[in-house]
Amino acid sequence: MAAIGEQVQRTRSGEALARARQRAALLPDLLVEARRILNTVNTGWHGRRKSGVGESFWQFRPYSEGEAVARIDWRRSARDDRTYIRDQEWEAAHTVWLWADPSSSMLYRSELAPVSKESRALVLVLALAELLSRSGERIGFPGVVDPFSARNGAERLATSLAHDQNLSPRPDLTRIRRFSEVVLVSDFLDPVDETLAMLEAIAHAGARAHLVEIHDPAEEDFPYRRRTEFVDPETGTAITFGRAEDYAQDYRTLFYARRDALSSFCRRLGWSYTFNRTDRLASDALVSVHMNMTASVGYKGSAA
Repeated sequence: MAAIGEQVQRTRSGEALARARQRAALLPDLLVEARRILNTVNTGWHGRRKSGVGESFWQFRPYSEGEAVARIDWRRSARDDRTYIRDQEWEAAHTVWLWADPSSSMLYRSELAPVSKESRALVLVLALAELLSRSGERIGFPGVVDPFSARNGAERLATSLAHDQNLSPRPDLTRIRRFSEVVLVSDFLDPVDETLAMLEAIAHAGARAHLVEIHDPAEEDFPYRRRTEFVDPETGTAITFGRAEDYAQDYRTLFYARRDALSSFCRRLGWSYTFNRTDRLASDALVSVHMNMTASVGYKGSAA
């Protein structure tokens, strides 16, 4: 049994190394693409205000035992079965944590899309890094790069990602602090309860999150017909449908239910949720996320 375990470990290590090398080979081109996309949009980004304690709304977050009752927003709490705190914004330069999901499901690319989900996610993260760096913001990548401020932020981030061979499939939230922002770019195909638990941790830390859902057109449209085999990229588990079209409606119902559950959670906290198909422009998502980071908004789709 020990020998089998060692063999499995070596196989996984080899796969991780291959993924790291593939990512490193892609990143220079993705950095160029990120800058091209950024130059095609006029975002009008303004840096954060630098001093003082403000009175502007930051976010709602779940009440924790021991916090002052006076900080409870009773009107917001009355609309749900939870008790919420209303956070006010500290008007200072915030740290923005950027994270692109490195899990195996992000490698998917159907014949209907020009790029994989991973490529789109990395391009968006690098474009945001470039945009934020130009404005003097502090950026970081959980578990890879501690927050820093530099004009060449996107290039530094790309270099760090290219050299990291063990990216975690989950963002490391231990360094997230109050009044920071977290941009999570993923397909969010994990069980909804697991994703909501991660988002709860971000909320309790006092940070604000912006979710960007990346999906392939085949994942939304389910164009499959006749006998089709589906393989889970995370576990390798396979399932075969004799008539795939018979399951299309049920699949789409579950697909949108997952999205609605996550976007509803974001709306309740004053966070944002953007979705972007890989057969549509990356710039749509970039503009949407920028707008969300400068205002308190909710559900924001960029698939149209």
